[in-house]
Amino acid sequence: MYLPPAFEIKDRDAMHAIIRENNFGSLFNQVDGAPFATHLPFMIEGDLLVAHMARANPQWQAFTDGAPVLCIFQGPHAYISPTWYDSANMVPTWNYVAVHVRGTPRIIDDPTRAYATLQRLVESQEIRLPNPWQLDDQDRDNINVLLRSIVVFEIPIEQIDGKAKMNQNRTEADRRGAITGLQDTGGAGNTAVAELMTEFMNQQDSEKE
Repeated sequence: MYLPPAFEIKDRDAMHAIIRENNFGSLFNQVDGAPFATHLPFMIEGDLLVAHMARANPQWQAFTDGAPVLCIFQGPHAYISPTWYDSANMVPTWNYVAVHVRGTPRIIDDPTRAYATLQRLVESQEIRLPNPWQLDDQDRDNINVLLRSIVVFEIPIEQIDGKAKMNQNRTEADRRGAITGLQDTGGAGNTAVAELMTEFMNQQDSEKE
């Protein structure tokens, strides 16, 4: 990922938080010499990414090659119109947050461990619901059939890069204009980016004091 210093996220905990908040990621590697991607919900546990995919998906078979994979997590993003800036002669751009993770996958073959991992994956999503669905409440024979149809795996985080492009390279007036433009335009993505831009501005102001 192209990562200008002004946009780099250096705090590892902040990058982990972005993954947790935007855990539906994209996993990339090569299958039969060609790029291949699968979109998956991930869980982050310490310095591990954990996920599963259908056994019928050929992507996991390339994990045995020992080659690293790339996982991309996309945070809030929004179009920025130059009409919102105070400065003249500006051009359109796109503000966004993204985290890239590289690591070498490890397949969890042990059925007991795979079940426990799947249980944690389910709980990480169900915990937000008023009546959580419990894996332990289901028929174990059916769950065992399910386990045989999927591949559970983990990816040790060998490299993690975070980027928050929030107009940090623009004047304060331009940034405030973009925030106002996003707020006026509305929509979940625009509102989220406006809030992030405000946070970055407040953080920079506090660092100057």
